[in-house]
Amino acid sequence: MADRLLRIGRNQAIRSLAGGVGVSLPPTLRRTVEPWSERELEGQAIAVLRAPGASLDEPLARTLAEAGAQAVLTEAPLPFIEAAEAWSRPILADEPERRLDAIVLDATGIGSVDDLRALHTLLQPRLGSLRSNGRVLLLARPPDEADGPEPAACRRAVEGFMRSLARELGRKGSTANELLVPQGAESRLAAPTRWFLSARSAYVSGQVLRLSTSLPSSAAAWRRPLDGRLVLVTGAARGIGEATVAVLVREGARVIALDRPGEEDRLAAVVGDHGLPLAVDLSSPDAPERIAACVREQGGRLHAAVHNAGITRDKTLGRMPPELWEAVLDVNLRSVLRLHAALDPLLAADARVVCLSSIAGLAGNPGQTAYAASKAGIAGLVADLGPRLAPRGIAVNAIAPGFIETRLTAAIPLVTREFGRRLCNLSQGGLPQDVAEAILYFCSPGGGASTGQVLRVCGGSLVGA
Repeated sequence: MADRLLRIGRNQAIRSLAGGVGVSLPPTLRRTVEPWSERELEGQAIAVLRAPGASLDEPLARTLAEAGAQAVLTEAPLPFIEAAEAWSRPILADEPERRLDAIVLDATGIGSVDDLRALHTLLQPRLGSLRSNGRVLLLARPPDEADGPEPAACRRAVEGFMRSLARELGRKGSTANELLVPQGAESRLAAPTRWFLSARSAYVSGQVLRLSTSLPSSAAAWRRPLDGRLVLVTGAARGIGEATVAVLVREGARVIALDRPGEEDRLAAVVGDHGLPLAVDLSSPDAPERIAACVREQGGRLHAAVHNAGITRDKTLGRMPPELWEAVLDVNLRSVLRLHAALDPLLAADARVVCLSSIAGLAGNPGQTAYAASKAGIAGLVADLGPRLAPRGIAVNAIAPGFIETRLTAAIPLVTREFGRRLCNLSQGGLPQDVAEAILYFCSPGGGASTGQVLRVCGGSLVGA
């Protein structure tokens, strides 16, 4: 069911009238369905702010220039000058009247309470120049790598600052997020920075993603990153699964689109000539071997597996019969474990595994004890598999969607549905496309910059951490 407030808010006259009487309407988010581009940030003016001890000049300068952005700086360090010349992207002066598409703050040197002052002095004067649908990205070191209590405390303080800033920016459709960059992970900055600063992360707000040093480096691909790669998507017939197949195909993948028996015609329509439909009941004892056999028939090497299939059987614990509990845990968790075990020998050396968790699993939800248990189990699974598979070059991550506009959420009672939409920084539900773009990022070669992580695609939900 369409979000009426969002539709009304697209009319600028109505939006102005509502603002005049103190009524806030959801912002219109800028998204893109275009294929990935080598110059993903073409023409964007991105202010680069450097807190004391900033240490990412070289990779950040190269990333922005290569992606087509123009860095906005008061004083340009040498790496930015060299990158601007190499990619013909002139540096822009940081002037009060300049409008900004994004702001990147290098906070990697923050280690004391005095250093935290830079968060205010650097960002506060520039927020008014940030366009609607703008991006703020903070780059920081992980607190658990600090060499004392004050640096650890202050590194964690950056996260709290970012989350609160994201709440403030949401009314204009803008987001704030944080990348944690461990020592030694600097070379992996490009792919996540490009993604977080692009229109593809429109519904990701207030989130922290940690980069990894455990996977072997792999060359990122900025155009058709999945060209010729074989990807399995479960739950592919509708909603998030259908949207995921579309973006994977857009970027060159061959897709095994899997869903339950009875969905054959729809699966065939979803995947078209870019792979094959596969109707299998994941709870069937022979499902893992049947799916593995299909992969072997397609060449025997799987480059990405997207475990998206899931069910809900919502009831409070006191009213939940055991058969419903078993059904949810069987499809949402046990089948993922069984299927991964069957596919593990078939994963390519640089494969990607993406599992669908949920903010219900991270924060809990009344009436969803079984569902929350299964989705929290998925988060635990990727945390364990990440370091286990890293030596083979395989990255394992999870996406935790929030309120996403699908046929399932359309069936939720009106009042509950409205609360679900509004209880986030961006005051609206997300689209299946938002989750699909995050899945695509983690399936790409550059998605190996992180492993064992759970990224919430929830608009900065007020529920949970």
